[in-house]
Amino acid sequence: MRVEVQRLIKQAERDLENARKNVSIEAYEVAAFLTEQAVEKYLKAYWMIVKKEAAPHTHSLTELGDALGVPAALRKHLVNLTADYTTARYPDAANGIPYEVYDRETAEAKVAAGEAIFSWLRKQTSG
Repeated sequence: MRVEVQRLIKQAERDLENARKNVSIEAYEVAAFLTEQAVEKYLKAYWMIVKKEAAPHTHSLTELGDALGVPAALRKHLVNLTADYTTARYPDAANGIPYEVYDRETAEAKVAAGEAIFSWLRKQTSG
């Protein structure tokens, strides 16, 4: 596996771990953003494995996932997480203050969605 791919996967794993930690300290918007980032990095690593080219410069998880054949059952998670790239960071995107908009239930659901996608990606990239 190429070093760039290994680095992306390693950072993706770390981002998801940090997303979990941020739920425990009530930084729910940070957990959502880190989950989106983790999934984006892992999808881009998988893109490089499958397509044997650099991943496109996009933050759309659905665009990446559709091109990579992510199962329909997981696509809903990609749709749900994509918005967190901006919503979790910017008041104008969140129509409020992100740290006041996100709550524990939402953050836990985002992390669980990321974990489900990671489970599929790990199966695709092992071996």
